[in-house]
Amino acid sequence: MSKNRKKEPNDLLYETILSLKDLDECKRFFSDLCTVAELRSMEQRFEVALLLSDGMIYNDILERTGASSATISRVNRSLQYGADGYQTVLPRVKEQLRRDGKL
Repeated sequence: MSKNRKKEPNDLLYETILSLKDLDECKRFFSDLCTVAELRSMEQRFEVALLLSDGMIYNDILERTGASSATISRVNRSLQYGADGYQTVLPRVKEQLRRDGKL
């Protein structure tokens, strides 16, 4: 195996995301990387995950976010059977929202 082995493309993207220093850098990077529709979809899925983790029911989430029942179901499956990404970050986000008085 070569010492100069190239990084996996996926690793490079995630390492780049980890290198972002603040919210402004993050917003600007994702604005360049993604379309407006892609960003809105990710934002909506994350909001759905937050609401599902708080016990909100599908119909209320649909009404509040405009997400389709298919999107809500997909996020719920990820919460229940996914790679625990949501489970890792949601407690941190909720704690920050509490500290900021937004929850």
